[in-house]
Amino acid sequence: MRSALGALLLVAMDGLVAEPALRFSIADSWAMPVVQIERGRPTQGILHDILASLATQVGSPAEFHVLARARVQAALEHKEVDIRCYAAKSWLPNLSGDYFWSIPLFVQRDLLVSREQNLVSPQDLPPQPVGTVLSYTYPSLQPLFDRQQLTRDDARNQQQVLQKLWAGRYRYAVSNQWTLDWFNQTLPADQQLHDVAVLQEQAVGCVMRNDPALPVQRVLRTLQQMKMSGEIDDIIGLYTGRRPTESASLSYETP
Repeated sequence: MRSALGALLLVAMDGLVAEPALRFSIADSWAMPVVQIERGRPTQGILHDILASLATQVGSPAEFHVLARARVQAALEHKEVDIRCYAAKSWLPNLSGDYFWSIPLFVQRDLLVSREQNLVSPQDLPPQPVGTVLSYTYPSLQPLFDRQQLTRDDARNQQQVLQKLWAGRYRYAVSNQWTLDWFNQTLPADQQLHDVAVLQEQAVGCVMRNDPALPVQRVLRTLQQMKMSGEIDDIIGLYTGRRPTESASLSYETP
């Protein structure tokens, strides 16, 4: 009897053992609506809300690690974090180790932005500075940077890039669609910034370490369910004012 009660107690206690935390990387160069960082912690934003919901549905605590963008890949490889989201395979050509990728969850649309409304071709621009984010790469503009037709004017994050553009520090800047939509929501219609060229569209998702201690398949299934149910697109629409229309089946190799 005592043995049976002991076995039941062990089963009950085992059920109370908490799942290990899911450790997410957050790049400190991100800005709203991707994420808002206050006192070194993310507090709101598209990625914050998606990852917090993911952890809740998986049944694990969410642990956010705010890192310099240049350190994010190393943190994943050194097992300091478990999951990196808002990433694409083409951005991580030298990723070493064993990982699983989620289905594509969003589209990163990079735009050339201006206070003027006229569409332009970047190749035809005269020599001038362009607003960029420190350590970000821009493949479609790199040949122009290499021959110094355009020069980078780096800021710490995307929000600062658009603020400097709006203040007249330069005529053009690079922004993703989400940040542009968020920035324009704060401005009167006659003062809003305009996208004047599409530079690149890239399907992005999450990459996770393959570790037996982590609920890898549960995480990947939950992300797929969140995308297919419309939850992820609803979160994006809440912050940007527009719900994505792209298909969840987009390939990572989308140009």
